[in-house]
Amino acid sequence: MTMIAIGGSVGAGLFIGSGAVIAAAGPAAVVSYAVAGALVLLTLRALGEMVVARPAAGSFSDYARMALGPRVGFSIGWLYWWLYAVLVAAEAVAGAAILSRWVEAPAWLLSLLLLVVMTGANLISVKVFGETESVFSLIKIATIVAFLILGGLYAAGMWPSADGASVANLWVHGGFAPNGWVAVFAAVVVVLFSFGGVEIVTIAAGESDEPEQGVARATTNVLWRIALFYIASILVVVMVLPWNDAELGKSPFVAVMETVGVPAAPLVMEVVVFVAVLSVLNAALYTSSRMLHVLTRQGDAPRALSSVNRRGVPARAILLGTVVGYVSAIGNYLWPETVLGFLIASIGAILLVLFITIVASQLVMGRRLRADEPERLTFRMWAFPYLSWATLVALVAVLAAMAFLPEHRGPLLGSIASVAVVLVAYELRSRLGATPVSDRPLDLGRR
Repeated sequence: MTMIAIGGSVGAGLFIGSGAVIAAAGPAAVVSYAVAGALVLLTLRALGEMVVARPAAGSFSDYARMALGPRVGFSIGWLYWWLYAVLVAAEAVAGAAILSRWVEAPAWLLSLLLLVVMTGANLISVKVFGETESVFSLIKIATIVAFLILGGLYAAGMWPSADGASVANLWVHGGFAPNGWVAVFAAVVVVLFSFGGVEIVTIAAGESDEPEQGVARATTNVLWRIALFYIASILVVVMVLPWNDAELGKSPFVAVMETVGVPAAPLVMEVVVFVAVLSVLNAALYTSSRMLHVLTRQGDAPRALSSVNRRGVPARAILLGTVVGYVSAIGNYLWPETVLGFLIASIGAILLVLFITIVASQLVMGRRLRADEPERLTFRMWAFPYLSWATLVALVAVLAAMAFLPEHRGPLLGSIASVAVVLVAYELRSRLGATPVSDRPLDLGRR
């Protein structure tokens, strides 16, 4: 499960997207990543407390339903499914764009091919998914470790091609925060989405042999490892090269490796980015299908989607999760400039809504568990309820900040529209559909 969490969260956002964060915040981008990492760590800790106390394959969707009511459980479940259904499409298109540099074929055809191959891997068994994700994650981890070692030696002036230490890049080009601290904290909005995917581990725990122990290990170990990868990597980048170096905007990792003198650095990193894209695509297929499977349990999705094949794989749910990907591949052929951008805008702030819902659910469940069944709390949120409230306030502040940042208003509005759609869908389901047995107040009894 450690590899699953790493696979879902370490992707092109680190290898390429970090250049935009460095351009906005300067060397203090390290602080932006540290703050965002801390918020995600606290959110995952809050989720971990609920998962260990009441193991549930749907994790946050089930907990939102139990703590905040069926409307919230329905809405966050479908929003999360939509988030990963769109990510399947986005990663397939991104992977096709890289493949098209090596293979002479239309990008839309390559994206279809990637979808078919990765769908097939997920349909075989959850074991194949886990093994595939482990291989992808090992490649990414090995790349990051090599990057940290080589870049760190160069920054310290201990590499053969280094002309003395370059650590002074942290402060000599306009200071540590050249664009001011407002820019540093504004960058947290961008960085926070880079950590999306760590919550996948709680869904995977539902299919593991020891869900409680697995989640406990993951929530204590995975996040600090990921944070170390991100924060240490950004620190190496801004030590090796000036923060305003034009090459960082293309790919910080490639720029650093070329400076260090690694042979064929652009090609090596292109291959690694392609692996990262496949990894996130793989994780997105898995996650969307499992969340859809959970929604059928609650009566919030057609029962036909709940069936599993003889290998225990929810094949119909997996196939439905790829529909957005196939439609976007066709749309990429017909309207290559608009379709994918529209879809991505619709999920711009959903991850933040998810994190806010997780912490709010933990505040309710945590209070009731401590009052009624404290023996279940073998894995606790730190300094409850004060740290939970602080995390919730900080996450809401980040969401509100999106309204004041011009480049984030569009994605925020797109996400608000997505929320409105699922709320309308819930009203239709509650009036026209059968009311599930689970639509009742929070029950902390053993299941």
